[in-house]
Amino acid sequence: MPAPRPRNVRVQLPWESPAPPALPVVDVPAWTERALCAETDPDAFFPEKGESTRAAKRTCFVCEVRTECLEYALAHDERFGVWGGLSERERRKMKRSRLTVSVREAA
Repeated sequence: MPAPRPRNVRVQLPWESPAPPALPVVDVPAWTERALCAETDPDAFFPEKGESTRAAKRTCFVCEVRTECLEYALAHDERFGVWGGLSERERRKMKRSRLTVSVREAA
């Protein structure tokens, strides 16, 4: 004798298609609407290894939301691309120096 099925369990019937997976909800910061990078080629901001970041950085340096963009990247640990005028390596260095300063201030 088969084991009884628990009540309130939905069983998918063979002729039913599975429900599509839910898409994640993404909060897009308001400042992104004013970002100059939204009007340019995204490939410039995510260059392949060894390619130049100059074009992206030039755009960032005249962008009105540069500070917000950089703070967002630092807070969300963005590991790829140019954000707020800095590459991933430059953001890592900045984050380390901020940690060093806060440790010194705490001592």
